[in-house]
Amino acid sequence: MYEKIKKTILNLQKNNMEGYFVESSEELLKLLAVLINNGEKVGCGDSVTLEETGVFKFLRNGCFTFYDKYQSGLTSDEKRVLYLKNFDADTFITGTNAITVDGQLFNIDGNGSRVAPVIYGPKQVIIVVGTNKLVDTVEDAVYRTRQIAAPLDAKRLNKDTPCVKLGKCVNCRHKQRICNDFVLISGQFIKNRIKVIFINGNYGY
Repeated sequence: MYEKIKKTILNLQKNNMEGYFVESSEELLKLLAVLINNGEKVGCGDSVTLEETGVFKFLRNGCFTFYDKYQSGLTSDEKRVLYLKNFDADTFITGTNAITVDGQLFNIDGNGSRVAPVIYGPKQVIIVVGTNKLVDTVEDAVYRTRQIAAPLDAKRLNKDTPCVKLGKCVNCRHKQRICNDFVLISGQFIKNRIKVIFINGNYGY
């Protein structure tokens, strides 16, 4: 696994992205404290990985202006305001559904609020990903996201989609479908704008 991660980080560099590897949540938070400056505006995407690794708690307790979409009692309009603020963030941090050995990021999103700031806007984007999401090819990334991650995420979000009942994607047209935006990021114009941090272990879906 370590050799595969090393190869992926080298390929990320070829694609104008930066890669890191940490062994634990503690190492991850120490690295984030270096990459994110005090006083920065920080946005986030919906991510089980960030919750599991303590990143959200780190951001809430730090000296940042954190656009926290998980504040209790937020209305849909208030969430939309936060989503739009993410485009002007100094740092946007999120997870990813899958990453390929040749250094490409693949994500599926419901309304685009997570993938859009990754593509454009924030000065820095930090992707935190468990080693369980490393796959060989784009085809593997699509399969992993649709057949493993999406059904679990739909269940977490209390959706009534077929995948929640069946445990697999059947390419439905349900009104609550969360598989609407399929985004493959193969590189960056701005060198190292996107930074990928691998954390050893199984995190997220």
